[in-house]
Amino acid sequence: MDVSQYLEIFIDETNEHLQTLSDCIMELEKEPENMDVINEIFRAAHSLKGMAGTMGFKRMQHLTHDMENVFQEVRSDKIKVNSAMIDLLFKCLDAIEGYLDNVKESSEEGTEDNELIIKELNDFIAAANGEKPQDDSAKKAEPQMPVAGNAAGRKKYLEFEMDDADRAKLKAEEENGQRIYGMTVYIQKECLLKAARAFLVFKAVEEYGQIIVYNPTSQEIEDEHFECDFSFFIVSEEPFEKVYEAARSVSEIEDVVGEEIKYEVLAAKQEKAEAEAIAVAIMPENNPVSAEKETPAAVAPPKQPSASAGNKKQTVSKPVTNRTVRVDIEKLDALMNQVSELIIAKNSLVSISSTESGGFQNQTFHEQIEGLERITTSLHESVMKVRMVPIESVVNKFPRMIRDLARKLDKKMELYMTGEDTELDRTVVDQIGDPLQHLLRNSADHGLEDNATRLEKGKPEVGSIFLKAFQEGNNVIIEVGDDGNGIDVDAVREKAIERGVITEEQAESMSQKEIINLLFLPSFSMAKKITDISGRGVGLDVVKSNIEALGGDVEVKTDKGEGTTFTVRLPLTLAIIQALMVEIGDEKYAIAIGSISNIEDIPVKDIKYVEAQEVIHLRGKVIPLIRLSQVLDTEPKEDEPTSLTVVIVQKGDSQAGLVVDELMGQQEIVIKPLGKFINNNKIISGATILGDGEVALILDVNTLM
Repeated sequence: MDVSQYLEIFIDETNEHLQTLSDCIMELEKEPENMDVINEIFRAAHSLKGMAGTMGFKRMQHLTHDMENVFQEVRSDKIKVNSAMIDLLFKCLDAIEGYLDNVKESSEEGTEDNELIIKELNDFIAAANGEKPQDDSAKKAEPQMPVAGNAAGRKKYLEFEMDDADRAKLKAEEENGQRIYGMTVYIQKECLLKAARAFLVFKAVEEYGQIIVYNPTSQEIEDEHFECDFSFFIVSEEPFEKVYEAARSVSEIEDVVGEEIKYEVLAAKQEKAEAEAIAVAIMPENNPVSAEKETPAAVAPPKQPSASAGNKKQTVSKPVTNRTVRVDIEKLDALMNQVSELIIAKNSLVSISSTESGGFQNQTFHEQIEGLERITTSLHESVMKVRMVPIESVVNKFPRMIRDLARKLDKKMELYMTGEDTELDRTVVDQIGDPLQHLLRNSADHGLEDNATRLEKGKPEVGSIFLKAFQEGNNVIIEVGDDGNGIDVDAVREKAIERGVITEEQAESMSQKEIINLLFLPSFSMAKKITDISGRGVGLDVVKSNIEALGGDVEVKTDKGEGTTFTVRLPLTLAIIQALMVEIGDEKYAIAIGSISNIEDIPVKDIKYVEAQEVIHLRGKVIPLIRLSQVLDTEPKEDEPTSLTVVIVQKGDSQAGLVVDELMGQQEIVIKPLGKFINNNKIISGATILGDGEVALILDVNTLM
């Protein structure tokens, strides 16, 4: 059976089970006696084992099977959870993740058997049973011959009929030196995919030989026209034990009964079975015609299954179906592109309808246009909701990472996370993991002091690292920080001068914020020694560039001795936004509504200067002005007017006033990338197509500020 069609589902579900296991093992470390957590780990390991077995990934199946065995002993109170077991379980998760990475790359699990990990797991079980750890030779000495596991383990392969062709084939194979093995396989009653299990058994045993006869037929098995068992005869040169173990290795198999059988014995049993079947068939109670002739009144008709029994089977309530559907992100992208084109077409119609020369002044036409606007806006919102996913999928792996860092750095630390249910566009979520991971590593390595230093300063010995996520307008804010020593601004200044990044004269006039921002320059690291955690020159510059590539920005706040907080600001979406259209000279530009605080009409006489920078004083705040005509090098429309139209934009706590020539109104726009040939201008974040077909550039407020 081709299982490649289930590969994507397997990868997604394995990721989910790994995350569940990681979370539960972290919790188990804190509460070793919590049976709910222990049971959840057992269930997740069992599910992973079944999935790996279904896909034919035997190494992953073997490892998860042994994990499951260990937790069976924990559930039975034979093994106590300790730190050594927790470390081993995390090793298991890393190994399973390694298998999964191989599956993603090549659709195969790889060749790593992880024998050392499996031996450690088995040693736990041996210790629980009061045995010495087994070596490989002891394993080989274990009995391999099959024993029926329950009373139902009949040798049904001896009971089904074979035609002459099948018998001749078996006889010929035996004469050619092959051995004949008969097998009956019993599947667990709870198994949902019986046909899949059967074909996995066939696939496993056919590595050692060829199946000659099936009962039921292979077609009936494929159609699931069988109960919980099936039988077959296989010919092989290999020992019976190998074939038997191959069949047993498939998950959700209750029992396997089998033996090597000589053709003469088999033929004799078959002939005897056929004779008995004929005798039964001609018995009066089984032959209605003859029975009727002999004793019509004394013989009851054959007993048929009752209708009520059949009805009972039909009325068994089905489990409630899952209300979620997995959708390939490429399909969502295609849907989003179609919505984008629809919005562009709608904008074009709106543009035509608003032009008097267009001749479309009919009231009905305008109503239809308004209806189209409502539909496209609603459709866009629906598609966006489908694309939104919680950042939980990214941040859930961080507690385990911080736990490992605490052991590696020999520092006591705790991670506190809030707002994991905050939602972002799927494309943003997929790419934000690495920058956040680097910031957390930075907090653990550079931010937090060692335990002794914290105690000397009167701080709690356990350092705190936090990650907070929340929505703010059309942005999602993620704060990553710590209660460590904070950034030593003087040390950063000296390092920058030493490396020739700035001169001493420049350093004197730089603010604290400007000096801290030097940390985001390429290859600027404050690490005193190179470790595998930080200090390799791949530093905050990569974090900054990755976040800016997503249309976001990152800021730093620090208090010496108190701690540091990095604030990452990200757009909710990268595709369609509400924007304010403005004119600067003869050109049209778009500004994202989410960045705009308010719009003001400012008299020119109210403009002041601070250090040669134009500013305005507005409601108790001093706000710098940015003349967009100068930044964008466009010709102003006229001489200096008496008042300026100023769009007040906001980035975190900072504000700035963008001076524009005209306001054109609010519009829903589709963001189109500029392409790699002109991506060096950070002021422009993209472009959009207007209703009249003209292209307008989108201003990046963060870069302007």
